[in-house]
Amino acid sequence: MSSTVRVRFAPSPTGYLHIGGARTALFNWLYAKHTGGTLVLRIEDTDRARNTEEAARAIYDGLRWLGLDWDEGPQAGGNFGPYFQSEREAVYQSYLDKLRAADRVYEDAGSVRFLFAREKIVVDDIICGRIEFDMTSAETNPDMTVRRPDGSWIFHFVNVVDDVEMKISHVIRGEDHLSNTPKHVQLYRAFGARPPRFAHIPLILNKDGSKMSKRDQGASLNTYMEGGYLPEAVRNYLCLLGWSPKDNREKLEIDEVVRLFDLEKIHRKNGSFDLDKCTWLNGEYVRELSDDRFHNLARQALQKAGIDFSKFPPDYVHAALETCKGKFKIFSELPGYCGFYFRDDFEYNPDGVAKHFVPENKPRLLAVREAFAALDSFDAADLETALKATAAQLNVKVGALVHPMRLAVTGSNAGPSLYHLLEILGKEKVFARIDRASAKIS
Repeated sequence: MSSTVRVRFAPSPTGYLHIGGARTALFNWLYAKHTGGTLVLRIEDTDRARNTEEAARAIYDGLRWLGLDWDEGPQAGGNFGPYFQSEREAVYQSYLDKLRAADRVYEDAGSVRFLFAREKIVVDDIICGRIEFDMTSAETNPDMTVRRPDGSWIFHFVNVVDDVEMKISHVIRGEDHLSNTPKHVQLYRAFGARPPRFAHIPLILNKDGSKMSKRDQGASLNTYMEGGYLPEAVRNYLCLLGWSPKDNREKLEIDEVVRLFDLEKIHRKNGSFDLDKCTWLNGEYVRELSDDRFHNLARQALQKAGIDFSKFPPDYVHAALETCKGKFKIFSELPGYCGFYFRDDFEYNPDGVAKHFVPENKPRLLAVREAFAALDSFDAADLETALKATAAQLNVKVGALVHPMRLAVTGSNAGPSLYHLLEILGKEKVFARIDRASAKIS
């Protein structure tokens, strides 16, 4: 395909990247990669009260975390800068002068308004199809302000100027901008510029059908960056919000998505955001991590929870983490799942205490302790044999010993394989924990 494709992602820096914005950036990135085109990052920072360098950095960090590199823009350079709207004042003034010379603007109470041509505008949208907008009535479509009395610019004006100047060929953005498109088309024509192709992607809705707002769960990319998600899993999930490979597959390598992606294949229907599904998909990716990456990310998650690995031999840490593979979906679950390996003062699960720390289980725990003490080796197979033999001697089911034992040594009702975690903890720790739990049982 032609390398003349130029697309842009133009966020306002407000402190974090919204999941909808991330999806828009992704679709622009995918189309640029698919066509051999160029992705421009432009920062729409004309609102100086809200926009800060720190907020812009949150956008860069979010895009980089998702693996979305840009070809032109801040930190990348390019021939069509500056890429911050706050630095483009002279450009906007020159385009306003063009409109003045053509008698397409007028003063109104200190503001500058753009004089609409009273006509019907047809937009041939790649996703939404052919749409006709009737702009013949000044009542329903009053002339548009392009500059406020305080001298600040209106989004519609600077947006179109920048797209003209940066030679943007395709505007891929959320469907909430569809109603703005006829206004933008009128500006392009007034500038003597050919409008780009428009592709308005469906909105992302909550499961209840409401539009996703900044306050909704999962709306901020920070949720995933800080919450133990893998960037490739989140990116994969975002690909499926409005697009699919048409064969019911859900886990897709990004190279394949780039090959298959096209704007015509984007769904017309709104995407339904399902955090549970994103979390499930993350678990699928976690399961397939290389050993090195799994252990690095696991250590980071546990260190974030306050665990100091310098207190434990490397082999112990490695063995402990190996028992967690394939058992959790996001790394933020890991401290709760295996923190017992690294803390002796853990709390006991209250439901477990009520169910398993009952008087008849005190002698049973001590009987298992005695059976373990008689073993020559403390490996998983021998521990399992000893526990099952003790259950037979006491004439109880194996579960009657497994559940209180798990609670005693981990504080939890669920977790890694019991016999393997006992082997890793070692005789001294296991006995100390059985004694601690026994003392708690009245």
